[in-house]
Amino acid sequence: MPAAPSATPAPATSGAPPSALWAGYGYGLLGVAIFSLTLPMTRLVVAHMDPLLVGLGRALLAALPAALWLIATGSRKPTHAEWRGIALSACGIVVGWPLASTLAMQSVPAAHGAVFNGLLPLSTALFAAWRAGERPARGFWVWAVAGAVLVTGFALAQGHGSLQTGDLWLALAVVLGGLGYAEGARVARTLGGARTICWTLVACAPVLAAPVSWLAASQGELPAPGVLAAFAYLAFFSMFLGFFAWFRGLASGGIARVGQVQLLQPFLSVVAADACFGEDVPPSTWFFAVAVVAVITCGRRAAQGSSRP
Repeated sequence: MPAAPSATPAPATSGAPPSALWAGYGYGLLGVAIFSLTLPMTRLVVAHMDPLLVGLGRALLAALPAALWLIATGSRKPTHAEWRGIALSACGIVVGWPLASTLAMQSVPAAHGAVFNGLLPLSTALFAAWRAGERPARGFWVWAVAGAVLVTGFALAQGHGSLQTGDLWLALAVVLGGLGYAEGARVARTLGGARTICWTLVACAPVLAAPVSWLAASQGELPAPGVLAAFAYLAFFSMFLGFFAWFRGLASGGIARVGQVQLLQPFLSVVAADACFGEDVPPSTWFFAVAVVAVITCGRRAAQGSSRP
């Protein structure tokens, strides 16, 4: 009789095989490339649809292909310990981050949000240390604080000396996103990246069905085809396929190491907001984007502590 998968595996360590590490980076980069369009697409959709419908509806829509994938592959059910991780991951990436970032896009540009999201790797590392047993060196946390100060300064500069409502939603999105990424990656070590996101979406569907149906009925006329296409991207790519690659990358190469790939996301999102949607991106946004990436990169280089169970 085959042994049941371990519910509490040891975290990936710095001694991971080079092949697994490079595979992790490759899958992580693919996930980041998909996620980089999330904020620009959200900015487009919330101009024509209720932000609550956008934030919750995309997860409910993504649950349909997730259920079909689980049935088609004959996926096993998560263990009791894995269900706990899935529940926490759902709070972060199915409900928390999508809803908070959608509300933020009502009042701040996508390029602004992209720079703020430069803190996501640090947030993920914090939860990896707390929940997954990773122990970065002290220098890493010094750079983490420096990054937080830098991003807060950027938000204050953009808001003419005061934080905007959208900045508070973005801060909440960063915290919840880090929780969801770390928990999802922890579960994916035993359940697999694809099964983790699929079970997370399917488990949330019954809870989301009633409020999303009510919001959809209150929407009124159907949005334009371009808006519906952007919403479909949020559901099928940002909420579904992107996590196939992202969770697999984090699980195989290590949460802290592969999370470094997300440093590219602010650049990709700013470029997308400028090229695809014609947002006015002031030079200061580029300056802060480069500065945030530089600070977090220094923090990653300082994170030489090995991971421990």
